[in-house]
Amino acid sequence: MDLIIVESPTKAKTITKFLDKNYLVESSFGHIRDLPKSEMGIDIEHDFTPKYVIPTKAKKTVALLKAAAKKASEVILASDEDREGEAIAWHLIKALGLKEEQTKRIVFHEITKEAILKALEAPRLLNIDMVDAQQARRVLDRLVGYELSPFLWKKVAKGLSAGRVQSVATRLIVERENEIKAFNTEEYWTISADLKAKEKEGEFTADLYKIQDKTFNKLSLKADRAEELKNILETATYKIDKIEQKQVSKNPSAPFTTSTLQQSANRHLGFSAKQTMTIAQKLYEEGHITYMRTDSLNLSPKFTGEANIWLKENLGKEYAAEGGRFYKNKNKNAQEAHEAIRPSEVNNTPEILSAKFDRNQERLYRLIWQRAVASQMSAAKLAATVIDVKAEEKDNKKNNYIFRANGQMLIFPGYLKIWPEKTKEQELPTLIENDLLNLLALRADKHNTNPPARYSDAGLVKEMEKYGIGRPSTYAPTIATIILRNYVERDENKKLKPTDIAFVVTDLLVKHFAKVVDYKFTADMEDNLDAIANGEKKWVPVISEFYNDFHTNLKNKYEEINKNDIMPEETSTEKCDKCGAPMIIKTGRYGKFLACSGFPDCKNIKKMPGAGGQYEKKEPDAKTLELQKQYDKEVCEKCGSKMVVRSGKFGPFLACSGYPKCKNIKNINLPGDGKEVACPICGDGKIVKKFSKRGAFYACNNYPKCKNAYFGEPTGEKCPDCDALMIKDPKSGKEKCSNKGCEK
Repeated sequence: MDLIIVESPTKAKTITKFLDKNYLVESSFGHIRDLPKSEMGIDIEHDFTPKYVIPTKAKKTVALLKAAAKKASEVILASDEDREGEAIAWHLIKALGLKEEQTKRIVFHEITKEAILKALEAPRLLNIDMVDAQQARRVLDRLVGYELSPFLWKKVAKGLSAGRVQSVATRLIVERENEIKAFNTEEYWTISADLKAKEKEGEFTADLYKIQDKTFNKLSLKADRAEELKNILETATYKIDKIEQKQVSKNPSAPFTTSTLQQSANRHLGFSAKQTMTIAQKLYEEGHITYMRTDSLNLSPKFTGEANIWLKENLGKEYAAEGGRFYKNKNKNAQEAHEAIRPSEVNNTPEILSAKFDRNQERLYRLIWQRAVASQMSAAKLAATVIDVKAEEKDNKKNNYIFRANGQMLIFPGYLKIWPEKTKEQELPTLIENDLLNLLALRADKHNTNPPARYSDAGLVKEMEKYGIGRPSTYAPTIATIILRNYVERDENKKLKPTDIAFVVTDLLVKHFAKVVDYKFTADMEDNLDAIANGEKKWVPVISEFYNDFHTNLKNKYEEINKNDIMPEETSTEKCDKCGAPMIIKTGRYGKFLACSGFPDCKNIKKMPGAGGQYEKKEPDAKTLELQKQYDKEVCEKCGSKMVVRSGKFGPFLACSGYPKCKNIKNINLPGDGKEVACPICGDGKIVKKFSKRGAFYACNNYPKCKNAYFGEPTGEKCPDCDALMIKDPKSGKEKCSNKGCEK
């Protein structure tokens, strides 16, 4: 019997279905060797040799795999086909005492019977260049983390960490926040006209586009000039100056890579990068999609052929792109031998597989299936119309103004039949040049420029990809790491917002360790790792070149930098409630806090009053005082102390006055949170607005007796089809049935 070892139990279970009793498929449960946690584990003096250990949690797995390997005729390693997978295979060879030159290695891009059998027919040896590339990344990140983090503990605050990629990602977020803070809002005006042709049907709206045949900068139109133009244009004569009509083709987007999947799942489904990859991993291991860590845009001839047939049979031959579509990757480092992310079988539509999935799996699979199939479809065709309207001054016809109206109508949907892309249609009336127009209304509207938005997961991944920071397998872990380590938090819109400590650490690294957080250097290092994987460079010289400069600079900075220069203490008006000494403002790992100036005799610390970690002595507002009266007799059911009204990012809530000994909190059901709706499950409770880490939701106020909840505001109406409550979709604002199985 041959032993096949993969890294995941789900993957092992799926592969077992395709093979006969001559094969035993076992899982290593990921890496079975790693660098030790208690020490750096790198022998710097001897070519940065890593010291690998078998973690306690992996020892039982290693013992079982060793026993299975001794009984097997052959051992076949079938971990994923990227550097991480190659490294897992190498660690298995070392830990199980296998002979590298005799151990078979197989790879596949999808977990289907055909792919597995084909891989078994063409095994190869371990690719040591890919192992070296993964090892170089691990060593490099360990050197930066284990040497720079203690420096931050000493000079900034205990518990901080630094990382080669995480610190650069944090810098992007901090710099965006600085742009937002420095942004100066600018006022500008636009002028639009509602027009109708004399003796013809149909109204339309056009915007002022040119003054005296010259286009103008929209920011240049201020209030005084807008009012002056409005007065002139109200008495002007209007006629059609020019009409342009043409047919426009819109081509489908390429199939998903790791980066574009994370971006689309974030925009369309609201998934974080980590959530997307966790769900995609499950879909891959169960055999439903191809490998999800890829930057290739290639699709196999098998898939493109099957997609062509499916489209012709289900939608019509006009929807299939003649000869198929092929996409060229602009990324010079893309692994073109791989495939883009696609469904394993085109005939496995989301409807067919929906019973096998939970809700999020179904939504992500649908997105992947739609994008891959749409990539092989014909273009959408639109009729585009541009109408220019000339407005001439009543008393001086030499002075003229051009208004422009744009319209488009969908002639043929093409790929839009499958891909959920919104195409705005605006129909313009049928007009001809020189038609005279009646002015129905003229508006001068005030606008303000907006600062750049904070990064969403999608935006940050796109920016990291643009700069060449990280690779497909690192985007999601990087975002998860900077949130876990408190450099970044999510705001009320789930956007990425830097914490107080992120500004301090980023400023320190930019000033004193510029290379570590330099965008170009980080991208160049990724290129070096690619070169190692391709056998073009050796890993030890690459690490050595970086480390020598880094280590020397770090030693100098220990002497050069004073902690008080990085984070000078701020005064406050607070007095210590234990000793009466003045409280000072300090910055720690979790932001700003109040500390007694009598330290070390008095070690009292307090949370900062006010929001955002900024010191601010705030008196309760009228609304809070009114709420406090309403809940004045409320006592904590856990300890009996009085409950008091506090404010959080989602609004007011009740908290136990016995904090920090008792941390009990309760939602406040605010009046005006929508129409009062009786709970249809228990009949006694009311549906009220509540909050969690993920935002607002609606639930019965009889919790925990009744656990009925909705992720949209109930309207009070019932579905005509299934009698469930109708809710407002939180994204679109449209009414829909709360029953997931109902299509209403």
